[in-house]
Amino acid sequence: MTAADAPEFALREHTADVAVEATAPTISGVFAAVADGLAAAMCDDVPETGGDRFSVDVTAEGAEAALFDYLDELIYERDVRGVLPVDNDATVTESGGEWTVSASARGVPLADVVARDVKAVTYSEMDLTETDDGWHAYVVFDV
Repeated sequence: MTAADAPEFALREHTADVAVEATAPTISGVFAAVADGLAAAMCDDVPETGGDRFSVDVTAEGAEAALFDYLDELIYERDVRGVLPVDNDATVTESGGEWTVSASARGVPLADVVARDVKAVTYSEMDLTETDDGWHAYVVFDV
């Protein structure tokens, strides 16, 4: 993968919330990029090392619902494990109308970082679209 093909994300100003806008050549890449954007929204300085990888698997009846459930599960894992989910990797598949996300993240202990609270993912203004260049996602988080 060249630098031009690498998934990207950007934080966007959004009234009392925070939004993540991401692009990637594949739907799997854009899911991982939004998850990395979620981590960046929670922590300005993500450590390059530390923490153990953990798995996240979700299934939903649509691509947007799968993205919502995946991000919601990362927030849940943050709360239950006490970790910041970073270095996200996701594989997104569709079969028979069901969308599955098989993902992993490196869980940096919250005790090792200064993190802001992101309360929840929202459907507000959510966009997940295939473009000529790959995939685009826009997700708003309640802070």
